[in-house]
Amino acid sequence: MNRPRTLIVGAGISGLALAKALTDRGAQVDVVERRADGGGAIGAGLYLPANAVRALQRLGVGDEVAARAAPVTRQRIHDHHGRPLTEFEVGRIWGEVGPCRAITRGDLHEVLRTAVDEGRGAPVRPGTDVTGVTDEGAVTFADGTTDTYDLVVGADGINSTVRRTLFGGPGPRFLGQLCWRFIADDTTVPGITDWTARVGDRGRTFLTVQLGGGRVYCYADINSQMSTPPAGDWRALFADFGAPVPQLLAQGEGAYFAALHESESTVWTRSRTVLVGDAAHAFSPSMAQGGAMALEDALVLADTLRAEPDVPSALAAYQARRAGRVAWVVAQNHRRDKARNLPTPLRNLTFRRAGERLFRSNHAPLHALP
Repeated sequence: MNRPRTLIVGAGISGLALAKALTDRGAQVDVVERRADGGGAIGAGLYLPANAVRALQRLGVGDEVAARAAPVTRQRIHDHHGRPLTEFEVGRIWGEVGPCRAITRGDLHEVLRTAVDEGRGAPVRPGTDVTGVTDEGAVTFADGTTDTYDLVVGADGINSTVRRTLFGGPGPRFLGQLCWRFIADDTTVPGITDWTARVGDRGRTFLTVQLGGGRVYCYADINSQMSTPPAGDWRALFADFGAPVPQLLAQGEGAYFAALHESESTVWTRSRTVLVGDAAHAFSPSMAQGGAMALEDALVLADTLRAEPDVPSALAAYQARRAGRVAWVVAQNHRRDKARNLPTPLRNLTFRRAGERLFRSNHAPLHALP
């Protein structure tokens, strides 16, 4: 069995999931995280489609996640006034794959971090930055120390140091979208359940996902030619949206802002180095597949390392297994973003007549195991 000495750079969702998968298979793994807080997740909430929930179950943390998460049984799309455009049960989209859930990023991170710490008997090394990696697996840390590994994994996000240092190529491309995320108290805002997207003109969307416990995850985005926040209070951009958006926006002053980017490189492996999660394939959140693809990366990489005779063979198998699936998600994100930006009457008609059918076709290939 191939059990390389492995360094995982980054203790976010993809890095922790991979650490859990590898240590469960008896691998020797070090995990470093540049942030002093150990990589505690930011970004407010997370919708977990069924393939993400399935991956968490295969990682052995499905029950812990279910205990902290809220079920999502229906998806709805309304116009910005609140008039329904389409609605369906998520079971009709995902079928036998399983349920969908919603959770805070902090809770998911804590579940994975606890599983890694308990399984390894040693904590993640926080406040440890990597400044250089070579094709031979030699790693230089910010404090000047060095070490050599059989395998180095870049799980360090969209601005990955590992990718920039060793892979080169173009950086992530700005998608022309800005977003804000926050968690609101919904105890005084009636009628918020499951997953509901409200679509306006100029690419504006306001999404709510019920988290349970009196909390709702709010996600808002707009089209923009600039990757910087617009002047003034961002919430004014959604002032014409109907209830419950105004009540929720009143709680969004400290929302987490991000300019959305998409990776252009499709090469994620070298002889002893591999990229996973956003370090490999950041893309639009339109399908909520970022977390799911990261979790699947972890499982596929762990499986190929176990099955193949050496690291280069395993990484080649990983690239081959992931490339088509990730490309599908990228293409479907583009398709959905185009639909969202159709002229308002045509967009609304499309959702009314074909909303559920579009969602089914978007997700159909993801029913199969990665």
